[in-house]
Amino acid sequence: MAYQIKKAAVLGSGVMGSGIAAHLANIGIPVLLLDIVPGKVTEEETAKGLTLEDSVVRNKIAAGALQKLLKQKPAPLTRKSNLSLIEAGNFDDDLDKLKDVDWVIEVIVENLDVKKGLYEKIDKVRKPGTIITSNTSGISIEVMAEGRSEDFKKHFMGTHFFNPPRYLKLLEVIPASTTAPEVIEFMTRFGEDILGKGVVIAKDTPNFIANRIGTYGLLITLREMEKRGYSIGEVDSVTGTLIGRPTSATFRTLDVVGLDTFMHVAKNVYDKTEGDEQKVFELPPFMKKMIDNGWIGAKAKQGFYLKKGKEILELDTETFEYSQAKKLKTPSIEMAKQQKGLANKVKTLVYADDRTGEILWNILSPTLLYSAELNGEIADDIVAIDNAMKWGFGWQQGPFEVWDAIGVEKSVAKMNEEGYEIPAFVQSLLDKGYETFYKEEDSERYFFNGADYQLVPVNEKVIDLKLYKKKHGVIKKNSGASLIDLGDGVALLEFHSQSNSIGPDIIQMINFAVDEVEKNFKGLVIGNQGKNFCVGANLGMILMEAQDDNIFELDFIVRSFQNAMMKIKYSSKPVVAAPFAMTLGGGAEVCLPAAHIQASMETYMGLVEAGVGLIPGGGGNVGLYTKHLKGLPKGVHIDYQFVANKVFESIATAKVSTSGVEARENNFLDFADGISVNADHLIYDAKQAAIALFDMGYKAPQREKFPVTGDSGYATMLLGAEGMFLSGFISEHDLKIAKKLAFVLSGGKVPYGTLVEEQYMLDLEREAFLSLVAEPKSQQRMQHMLVKGKPLRN
Repeated sequence: MAYQIKKAAVLGSGVMGSGIAAHLANIGIPVLLLDIVPGKVTEEETAKGLTLEDSVVRNKIAAGALQKLLKQKPAPLTRKSNLSLIEAGNFDDDLDKLKDVDWVIEVIVENLDVKKGLYEKIDKVRKPGTIITSNTSGISIEVMAEGRSEDFKKHFMGTHFFNPPRYLKLLEVIPASTTAPEVIEFMTRFGEDILGKGVVIAKDTPNFIANRIGTYGLLITLREMEKRGYSIGEVDSVTGTLIGRPTSATFRTLDVVGLDTFMHVAKNVYDKTEGDEQKVFELPPFMKKMIDNGWIGAKAKQGFYLKKGKEILELDTETFEYSQAKKLKTPSIEMAKQQKGLANKVKTLVYADDRTGEILWNILSPTLLYSAELNGEIADDIVAIDNAMKWGFGWQQGPFEVWDAIGVEKSVAKMNEEGYEIPAFVQSLLDKGYETFYKEEDSERYFFNGADYQLVPVNEKVIDLKLYKKKHGVIKKNSGASLIDLGDGVALLEFHSQSNSIGPDIIQMINFAVDEVEKNFKGLVIGNQGKNFCVGANLGMILMEAQDDNIFELDFIVRSFQNAMMKIKYSSKPVVAAPFAMTLGGGAEVCLPAAHIQASMETYMGLVEAGVGLIPGGGGNVGLYTKHLKGLPKGVHIDYQFVANKVFESIATAKVSTSGVEARENNFLDFADGISVNADHLIYDAKQAAIALFDMGYKAPQREKFPVTGDSGYATMLLGAEGMFLSGFISEHDLKIAKKLAFVLSGGKVPYGTLVEEQYMLDLEREAFLSLVAEPKSQQRMQHMLVKGKPLRN
């Protein structure tokens, strides 16, 4: 049977259920969101003449959850209008609608009897072949399926999303023994390709993979803190980004998750284990007291941390008083910062003979041993365990990758000295004379499966550029970028400068790449796999030249950047930009002239130069203006002033999209441009787009004149800016920037509707950019951004 999911139902509209519904709506799947009928009407409802028979009352729990989606941060919806794809209902009146859906996701209370009662009702109304899954984090999938029809059991499994579903990559798929293999295969592929998730197959054990190991690691950390007299802030200062974990580290993570939620997750394992393992999953007394006090974390505005004004205070778990948060300061931290690469940093820290080394070794070693003991029990292999921790808990390295980093043989020798029992799986690796759980051979990655090395399975749509370059090499490289042959006639231009910022080295490589592609390739993809696509131009270089009053040099650089953008736009072969995450300033300017943009769903795109006292200088103003014009219908009267105002507002306020979809609504993307839900598939999708454009006989756009608003448009835009200045919303320097921007977008001193050439507009833009660079207040803004990482309003 060929499975398709055209419509889904989510049963349970709590934070998790509504978040899953939002994620489905984000990818265009209509959703039925159901919850219970409330037990009584409120006084307000009675005053309106409403009763429990009215649908507005009966559906209010699910409907209320939908309204909360609009206020939550980070936003569960990629755009607010996606809410129209979600229909609210209730279990009493709307269960029969399940006959029209292809996938039912149950996200109700963690109570086996309640779940089984609901499944019995679902079984009576669902059509054969409908996939049913539970988002449970602790109840056995096998037990939940008991007593159901054969077709239900065949199509039933766990699909454990992580909160928030839009942003966290992990999806644990947990089959029962009765789940049909083709259903598991379909949901795995659907999860990766359509939902955009990193899917791991987990076994039907308490808390599955990520929560089992993650909870263990957190509880071990709590015990070590108590046992060795570390403060909460000290532990967080060394268990976050320093070792490749999220900035929330240990205790901020617990505050965000909520101690009440964490208690339930820990109890799932505690109730189903025994002996030493069970003891670890018992909450320490101080945490139970915190829960009794209601100090459960961020949602209570008090937990391990308390914010007073601008000051962050940490809890003393003995006195239950708050004091200023502390940090560990040891020689090993400074030594680790000098090391290149995360593996070397972690190795330096773990073996250090100081308080940092002590806490990290005593946290990591039991967690690594526990992961090895569970290999085979909670997942089939170490790849699933490592991926689950990376995708669900935000670790840069999974447990077995950490083990490789610190040295398996060295660490096991130390564990033996300390009396730890080494799992047979680890011992078998060493007995075979192997040194690592993973190895690279011929630019392929292999993992140890207990007997020998096995190729790490990879979805064909995942292109790992590091491994790819090792295997295929590069065509040309400089300090800022590399040109790579991606195969099938497509080349890739990869930025790899600091923060992927654009300087002369990248401009040089853009020129070379377009020339090379025009001669020898079908198309070019501009993309990379850094933290962000591109945060803009090299601000430090611009400031340095400006402070040296080297305007001639800056003029040359800006001209070169503009010319490179025009080279992208008018290339005879299609150029596809593949932006993701922060795509700001110059990063957005690289995308605007491309023949096609294939953006990640999580793309935060905007022309933000006003924040550093400038306007776009690489063609961004004219690029966004003409992108707006391009989207308008031909042959109808167009108010060019309306278009100019929209672009003016976007650039003057440094507006940044909160998603790829919103970037399209802001006209950085048009409707022919694509959005990849799975960020790991972005390079593949962009490559396919380049091939498709070539195969359709791609022709470069013709250079055309376009209309501007001229003098009257300039006056109109300026009127709005002066109004904001007089109202105190913007500073005098903001007004100066706005005047320059308005002059560029209006096309200068020409009548309304004048047709101008692109180069004329680029010249206006460059002149305005260079005049602002020379302004002391703009230089102050640039300096502040470089030092503080946030804009200065002067």
